[in-house]
Amino acid sequence: MDSIWIKGGQRLEGKIPISGAKNAALTLLPCALLTDEKLTLGNLPRLADVDSFGHLLNQLGVSTMIEGVKKGEIGRRMTLQAAEIASTIAPYDMVRKMRASILVLGPMLARAGEATVSLPGGCAIGDRPIDLHLQALEALGADIEHAAGYVKASAPKGRLAGGDFSFPVVSVGATENALMAAVLAKGRSQLFNAAREPEIVDLCNLLVAMGGQIEGIGSGHLIIDGVEGLHGTAYEVMPDRIEAGSYACAAGITGGSIDLIGARPDDMLAITNALAHAGLIVEFHDKGIKVSADGKLKPLALSTAPFPGFPTDMQAQFMAMLSLAEGESFLEETIFENRYMHVPELRRMGANIEVRGRSALVHGVEGLTGAAVMATDLRASMSLVLAGLAADAETEVLRVYHLDRGYERLEEKLSAVGATIERRTSG
Repeated sequence: MDSIWIKGGQRLEGKIPISGAKNAALTLLPCALLTDEKLTLGNLPRLADVDSFGHLLNQLGVSTMIEGVKKGEIGRRMTLQAAEIASTIAPYDMVRKMRASILVLGPMLARAGEATVSLPGGCAIGDRPIDLHLQALEALGADIEHAAGYVKASAPKGRLAGGDFSFPVVSVGATENALMAAVLAKGRSQLFNAAREPEIVDLCNLLVAMGGQIEGIGSGHLIIDGVEGLHGTAYEVMPDRIEAGSYACAAGITGGSIDLIGARPDDMLAITNALAHAGLIVEFHDKGIKVSADGKLKPLALSTAPFPGFPTDMQAQFMAMLSLAEGESFLEETIFENRYMHVPELRRMGANIEVRGRSALVHGVEGLTGAAVMATDLRASMSLVLAGLAADAETEVLRVYHLDRGYERLEEKLSAVGATIERRTSG
């Protein structure tokens, strides 16, 4: 079993290239199901979740071809083609590996008129029902059935009619599924209170490049006029704002300076604002964002929220960084009810954190101490790596398969800016 070993206390300085966004890639890949022509995605991150999604698409009849990658390069280019959909069933043994697999439901329903998908798995960060996915698809004209852990959706007469749906709460995944289903519907569909995340914009831009008709991109009101068919295209996956934010926290927690090459400021305003309020120097330039420490970290009050608010996927990393701030920070998790599982592990390293329901008080300490810690989910894993980078002595992060789901070449990138970090394999 692999683990990440870190000898902390090194000031990090240098450049880190930001990979393609995991959350965008997992949304763009199922778009291959919407056409019989070739879809080529560039800047696709090399991650376990991307590989798993590719295997799922293969089972559904999508061919995938990966171009060669030169040594030292990040990302890769993949060409996908669903000349025919060989199966409309996404089985449990594939879907259980990650929640994003539910995103094949909308495009298969739109293209084939039916889809049967197992209820998904993924990180254990709380209850994440798919009710809104199904309600949105029903509003577009789908019939939904539940049986033995599967969801079966069908379109009367083989094609969705289109319709209007207002999300009672913002849901990124449900917005994505509804968008992919609506682009091939017979008529006009409108999505109200739709998610506005940059990854949603990336999906809309790809669908438009494939011939879809979407208005209101970037807003909470999306208008989709269904078309008879979509065509293939080539498209570059957006840079990963969560990866960029994570490495920005690495600069902060180690008192360093890191240039995040390829990061897009417009996607990260809530993150960069929080970094600035924590006392870091944030500089925007034509190649990305540079984040530098400027003395002692300042405490913050943060509450997670849908975009353009502070992202839940950055909560754990900021908690680790703020454990060394001068004063008391307040964090509130409003998206998921069980996303403080990293707290006991950070406490093992000397952090002083109190959890009260969905709120956490982080009392800044003078320093952290290395320890053996256990990762519980993807972003929690990164918070432990960050703590290890700043801690005295050695830290070993176990269960790093979580990290491999979301951070491309983590050890190489951190080593390049001065970290003493390596992957170790035990029998």
